Amino acid sequence: MPKLSEQEILDEMVASYPVLSDIQADVRKAYEVMRDSYRHGGKLLVCGNGGSAGASDHIACELLKTMELKRPLNTAQRKMIMERYPEEGAWLADNLTQGLPTISLLGHAAFLSAMDNDVNSDLAYAQAVFSLGKPGDVLLAISTSGKAKNVKNAVRVANAIGMHTVALTGRLLPDLKDLCEVAICAPGESSVRVLERHLPIYHVLCRLLENYFFD
Repeated sequence: MPKLSEQEILDEMVASYPVLSDIQADVRKAYEVMRDSYRHGGKLLVCGNGGSAGASDHIACELLKTMELKRPLNTAQRKMIMERYPEEGAWLADNLTQGLPTISLLGHAAFLSAMDNDVNSDLAYAQAVFSLGKPGDVLLAISTSGKAKNVKNAVRVANAIGMHTVALTGRLLPDLKDLCEVAICAPGESSVRVLERHLPIYHVLCRLLENYFFD
């Protein structure tokens, strides 16, 4: 698939989903925060509940491997693998792709259940952020209503330790938006409608990042 400009990718989103036209600038801002963090060696942490939990895993999937563009290993990466494993190295190097370091905080079932049982489920994502995050990383916090306590607590901790914070939310409540550095507020009169509109938004974020870092 040919590379597009950032504006072309954003324009495609609006052409397919005209209801998102008013948030195009916020999507760009969120992308720029993530892009700059990755450029300086940062990583992305993502969290949410219910459908937003699924979105968190989906985002990690798209960023850890090829989405639309090819991401072949560079010469140094291929050499590193092939020198270490002469027999299997070529196959590994041919089939691995480059990725962007992304962690869905949903991927630690034992940890999440331990926090629920031993401490408080409202602190689960906050504890994960405190343990995994570092200054300059980004937390993408997803809540359709904007009121999820565990997501808001994660943002508070991320802000405190010097991470960047991006909200993917709706227009139902301002709670999460007001806590974050950048907020994308999808239009919708209910959490269901907001969640439906989150998918094209985070797909575009992933496409923009892939388009910037890979050929």
